[in-house]
Amino acid sequence: MSIQYPFIPYVHAADDTLNPDQSALGNYLFMNQRRTVRDFSDKPISESVIRNLILAAGTAPSGAHKQPWTFCAVSNQDIKKSIREAAEKEEYDNYHGRMSEEWIRDLAPLGTDWKKEFLEIAPWLIIVFKKPYEFVNGQRHKNYYVSESVGIACGFLIQAIHEAGLICLTHTPSPMNFLQKILNRPEEEKAFLLVPVGYPSSEALVPDIKRKKLEEIAAFYR
Repeated sequence: MSIQYPFIPYVHAADDTLNPDQSALGNYLFMNQRRTVRDFSDKPISESVIRNLILAAGTAPSGAHKQPWTFCAVSNQDIKKSIREAAEKEEYDNYHGRMSEEWIRDLAPLGTDWKKEFLEIAPWLIIVFKKPYEFVNGQRHKNYYVSESVGIACGFLIQAIHEAGLICLTHTPSPMNFLQKILNRPEEEKAFLLVPVGYPSSEALVPDIKRKKLEEIAAFYR
């Protein structure tokens, strides 16, 4: 069996003096301030910021190192308007028949509805596409653990956005086929997540909710 990649010495990026306990606690306290925000400012963000956020997301691990993702960054106002109109059409149908009564009840305390004005207000939309397969030199090649890999990359993206002092929202209008059409993406790309990115508006509000405690989300086997 041939080895495609040469192996090189691993360079550990962490400082030898770094205290893992302090670092882990500091990261938790910082990330615990992250919130999903729907009230965006239209304050502009440079393209270079978005490029670096996407590069950070692209460092995520992936099955067989296939990197089965495409990040489409949209600042064009006409395209954002088209995305909003299509998203609101799907969401209206969701809230008026597609979603179960239980689902709607669970969403009610969060104050969400089918109106998605933030899709036009946020200065950037990052649409993440997953690629179950891709074409290389005209040949179709399968990718592996695609949803898992793209989900991890989206987590990296959300952390990077928070680290940059910005806010985001994970939006999943269903179905999302309209994104492939509006952005003229190839057949092998399927919309996975729509992430508006920006600054919070001066009057931004978030629901007063709490995250689960450690004992509710973890089990330790000592």
